[in-house]
Amino acid sequence: MESLLAIARALSDENRVRALLALGDREVCACQIIELLKLAPSTVSKHMSILKQAKLVAGNKKGRWMYYSLPGKAAPPIVRQALSWVRQASADDEGVQRDADRMKRILGTDRELICERQSIRRKQIIEGRVPAPAV
Repeated sequence: MESLLAIARALSDENRVRALLALGDREVCACQIIELLKLAPSTVSKHMSILKQAKLVAGNKKGRWMYYSLPGKAAPPIVRQALSWVRQASADDEGVQRDADRMKRILGTDRELICERQSIRRKQIIEGRVPAPAV
């Protein structure tokens, strides 16, 4: 029952579902998810932590970068069923398709450039030169 409730909680937020769907069948850097969702890094980190706790995503730290992917065939059956349901239920959603198109563009952009842009933006936010993103 604990697994079911953790999965239900994890899937109860639109941004977490968007992040989950953005992973597809590949490993994605946290900065790319931040770029897609246009949320604060700490907010995205919290969302990904909730998805990890539910075992819906796997995390892998490489140097200073955090990468996320779907858990694959080794995942418990309830997780595989939940992931399959999310994909099927969202297949015809226009927002999901927009995210998929946007994610293709993000993945086609140099990851270092995305991360550098985010670092500059964080500095500007700290200095009060630009407004902070939604939390």
